[in-house]
Amino acid sequence: MSESFAIAMFGALFAVMNPFINLPVFLGLTEDLHQSEQRSAATKILTYTAVSCVIIAISGTAILSFFGVSVDAFRVAGGMVLVQIGFVMLNGRRSTAHHGTEREREVMQKADADSIAFYPMTFPMLVGPGTITTLILYAQQVKQPSDWGIYTGCVFLVLLMIAVVFYFAGNIGRYLSNTARTIMTRLMGMVLIAIAVGMVADGAKVLLPGLA
Repeated sequence: MSESFAIAMFGALFAVMNPFINLPVFLGLTEDLHQSEQRSAATKILTYTAVSCVIIAISGTAILSFFGVSVDAFRVAGGMVLVQIGFVMLNGRRSTAHHGTEREREVMQKADADSIAFYPMTFPMLVGPGTITTLILYAQQVKQPSDWGIYTGCVFLVLLMIAVVFYFAGNIGRYLSNTARTIMTRLMGMVLIAIAVGMVADGAKVLLPGLA
């Protein structure tokens, strides 16, 4: 379970939080900033993202219980959200759930570095519906202390990648072509769809035992 759990969680989390896919947006929002200001914004984004992930991982189950939503019902609903995001990525487009509507993106362009660190970079781009779903559903699969170690490790590894990519955004952006970003987006879209379909199937088999 440990190995498959780690691979599946890291794959899903990396697909929805992929810093390379979000890099062009970060560069666009911070293009008028000095390198030191850009890196300061990257540090704030990492801090907000890490805190958000911890809050979701700890309180996700309590939130579901408060609203009377079963884990399996959330697994089906969350899987469907991830499928939708995955199809958008597969078609080479941006999901409005994670990147905002056209009007919201216009407002983003006028925001300063401090304001963009939380919105839109942390929420909804890095910690959007797909990330929230992934964190809650995989927290539900934790059965023993070692699984929490794997869970934390997957989150930490993705956060570390975000930190490196955004901190050195100016340097990386010069070498990451549009073709490479497109290929990565579509590949991650396919991976996300495959993982999401498994989530929906697992939840549906519990909610509708006849399917099993």
